[in-house]
Amino acid sequence: MKKLLQPEGWLTPKGYANGIAARGTLVFVGGQIGWNAQQQFESDDFILQTAQTLRNIVAVLQEANAGPEHMVRMTWYVTDRVEYNSRLSELGKVYREVMGRNFPAMACLEVSGLMEAQAKIEIEVTAVIPDKEN
Repeated sequence: MKKLLQPEGWLTPKGYANGIAARGTLVFVGGQIGWNAQQQFESDDFILQTAQTLRNIVAVLQEANAGPEHMVRMTWYVTDRVEYNSRLSELGKVYREVMGRNFPAMACLEVSGLMEAQAKIEIEVTAVIPDKEN
């Protein structure tokens, strides 16, 4: 079970939720970056790295029999907030292509660098697989 938390009178956020209440099996996806399964970067482009990062998240979720619809929280770490903000329309398009219209509670932080020097983005996710009803 998942319930969006939207305080009365607040404008509806675009691309994320203010909060989510959920019950079930917790799935924690460690920080994923924009490299492939062989830990190789195929691009230095921010949008292409983001797409790969999101595909990596989906792959980890699938290992728990979960999907983007089970996400309740995402934390994004980007190395360039100016690039992030200037490419929001491209970012939204690639997000919806990979994650669909699933918008968990989110935070986005600019960081001075990530552990992998070539990485431009890292995302961690918490998901909740609902309990099965008996």
